[in-house]
Amino acid sequence: MVCAYRARASQWPTPLFVDPWAETLAGADGHEIAKRLDQRFPPMEIWLALRVAYLDQLVGLAVDRLSIRQVVILGAGYDTRAARLPRAGVRFFEVDHPATQESKRERLGRLAGYPIEAATYVACNFEREDPIERLMASGFEASEPALVIWEGVVPYLTEAAVRATATRLATGLDPRSLVAFDFVGKKLAAGQNLSAADQQTREYVGELGEPIRYGTDDPLPLLYECGFRWVRSLDFNELALEMLGDYQRDRQFRFQHIALAAAKTPVAGWP
Repeated sequence: MVCAYRARASQWPTPLFVDPWAETLAGADGHEIAKRLDQRFPPMEIWLALRVAYLDQLVGLAVDRLSIRQVVILGAGYDTRAARLPRAGVRFFEVDHPATQESKRERLGRLAGYPIEAATYVACNFEREDPIERLMASGFEASEPALVIWEGVVPYLTEAAVRATATRLATGLDPRSLVAFDFVGKKLAAGQNLSAADQQTREYVGELGEPIRYGTDDPLPLLYECGFRWVRSLDFNELALEMLGDYQRDRQFRFQHIALAAAKTPVAGWP
């Protein structure tokens, strides 16, 4: 489904990003799931395009302004940033469950021209294995800063799992590292006081096997308790205003946000 939305957004007259492999990765099934979600949440394509574009920008900022040379895609799924955003001297690490990673690599092997070795694939069963240890076993330098992109994962975890992973990232990575993740509001996660459309969206996502479990209206307290000492967050209305040049209340982006966190203030400051 996510690949289907990336493929559609890549075809915009003025796209925010281009993913040449998303169409094939999505397949007919991905497009069918996306079409059904469109009926419940029409702005989904725009929302996902903004998320992908912002996190793509973040890769450039981390490399150019913070001199980061390690990018970790945590819970990578069918992410293609290693192929789309190569930078000299920058290593991409994709961390995911072994079964998901095996399926992805099998699909990538059928894509003509896909640079499958652009990423270092780190298989990790998050229930039993430490992602930092698994990264280090694959050549990751824990004494050097990294950008961690934790995209499309946090809302589907329990608070305990979010807290445990965030704590490990805050304490196990070089403090110059930056962690970026998207999250939803508390009402959407709890299914309380929602409009009919929002409730239908929440229920449909659950039907796909990924029920929304965690939401917060302010991630700062949890991130502070986990060891982070610099936090920024922005909502998707702000991203839409910046990237699309307008604001439309009926897009209903009020529940979705992106957070940036670091164990210490980035040395180059932040816009």
